[in-house]
Amino acid sequence: MERTQLFDLMGELKLYGMKAAYDEVMTTAVKRQHEPQRVVGDLLTAEISEKQARSIKCLFDVRSGFGGLGRSRKSHLMWHISPASSSCSTGERPSSRPDLRTTLGQRAQ
Repeated sequence: MERTQLFDLMGELKLYGMKAAYDEVMTTAVKRQHEPQRVVGDLLTAEISEKQARSIKCLFDVRSGFGGLGRSRKSHLMWHISPASSSCSTGERPSSRPDLRTTLGQRAQ
């Protein structure tokens, strides 16, 4: 399989860490004659590292109020008080949980 096909498949599977590390891992593997298991292990390690870094960045962005979710600082604080879990990519909350902003707004009236 050609490199471009591999990159297309990695992109389709959202394996961004593997895609970023592929050239370096393969170059090192050829130079040092690594076993296939070692190459796969290095690619998987790169993928895990990338996902952890993305998760930490996402948590930092949401907690600091810079999640890019179009919320004001006040609504961000109220959103964090809510027991609902968040989705970093969309900022949506599960519909089965109450929206604390609505609950607090009703109490204030």
